[in-house]
Amino acid sequence: MRILLVDPSLDVLDAVTALLEAAHHEVCAFADEHEALRCLAQDPRIDALLTSVELGTISGLEMCQRARRVAGDRRPLYIIVMSDDSARQKLVAALDSGADDFIGMPPALDELYARLRTGERLVGMQRDLIQLASLDSLTGAFNRRAFFLASEEICRTAASTGEPVAAIMLDLDHFKAINDTYGHDIGDAALKAVAAEIAHVDDAVFGRLGGEEFGLILDQCSLDEATEIAEGLRAVIAGLAFAAPHGTISLSCSFGVATFTPGESVDALLKRADLALYDAKRLGRDRVVVFNGDERRARAGSVIRRDLPPGERAAE
Repeated sequence: MRILLVDPSLDVLDAVTALLEAAHHEVCAFADEHEALRCLAQDPRIDALLTSVELGTISGLEMCQRARRVAGDRRPLYIIVMSDDSARQKLVAALDSGADDFIGMPPALDELYARLRTGERLVGMQRDLIQLASLDSLTGAFNRRAFFLASEEICRTAASTGEPVAAIMLDLDHFKAINDTYGHDIGDAALKAVAAEIAHVDDAVFGRLGGEEFGLILDQCSLDEATEIAEGLRAVIAGLAFAAPHGTISLSCSFGVATFTPGESVDALLKRADLALYDAKRLGRDRVVVFNGDERRARAGSVIRRDLPPGERAAE
């Protein structure tokens, strides 16, 4: 496990670090609790927090509470509080503050290792549950709920920093015909292959939003950069080939791109990208259409986006 160790005493830090490293754990040790919290926020590999009840400027109870807030509900973290006998009355409060377990000070070697083994099992189970609750089982992309949660976090940060954020919506063209003609096994293979290509996009939140519809949120990415990413994906996907009973088949995707406006919701951002995607379908598919304010521009040979007549929807 990768363990965050917090204690105001350098002697305690050295002694406990030696015990942990002897059992092949990785240790990030801090005497300053604020530095420890910054490390926890920046290092998602940390599995466990081992903290004393008595710290410096904040209490061990507050350390537990803050650590839980930093980890959030999508990141497992096992918290063990260390206490000497005189502070045992605080242990109930520590458990109520977010700790999972406690151990005496100085920690007994066998007991420390046993409690960490328990933590390792629980963190593993929590990680599996988070994955099951967050990922689409076929493609490995975020499911709709997890995609929106992650996207909302990015947009909140962008609203305060002013950094650009872009959205890409894409949809497999004629996917129903692929399923109807070649069967769902071939359709599933196509979805997995497209998802594998999308997963190569760096620093993107990537989700499966419907049967054959995917979305990406690109942090610190301009509209032009997102358009180039979409065009690259379009070309790569158009080059894919799949074995079918009577030869090979190819497929294509249509794309809509939009950029985030501070103050709007993720729903509003994706709606504009979706409008551009509908136009890509209407204008012939296998193309990228950009929603850019009142001006709409298209890639891959399509024309500038115009408003659809009332009630008209693009063909699938």
